[in-house]
Amino acid sequence: MIKRIEKTKIMHRVVVNNGTAYLGGIIADDVSVGMGGQVTQICGKLDQVLAMAGSDKTKLLSAQLFITDMSLKNEMNDAWLAWLDGNDLPARATIGVADLGAPEIKIEVVVTAAV
Repeated sequence: MIKRIEKTKIMHRVVVNNGTAYLGGIIADDVSVGMGGQVTQICGKLDQVLAMAGSDKTKLLSAQLFITDMSLKNEMNDAWLAWLDGNDLPARATIGVADLGAPEIKIEVVVTAAV
């Protein structure tokens, strides 16, 4: 059975099927801060959305991090690792993109997790 959680105008925040939660892209609420601040906000939102799906960050399977400036990758990694236990890291890809809809948006994160 497919379970859809928190509908927005264009998507659901999370779709759960067969024990797996698929989260839509998440950006920071306050995009006036730097990369580290945006990642920290996103990680807090991930905690909330994963909980809605009956999961948590220890059950992450994969992550795709879309960033607009690869020179900020170390700052992104520092904030990411501050959130995650080094033993429960997901498979991950960091993808450089030209634009995420507004120049202030530095990162968008998409994750998949076990439920």
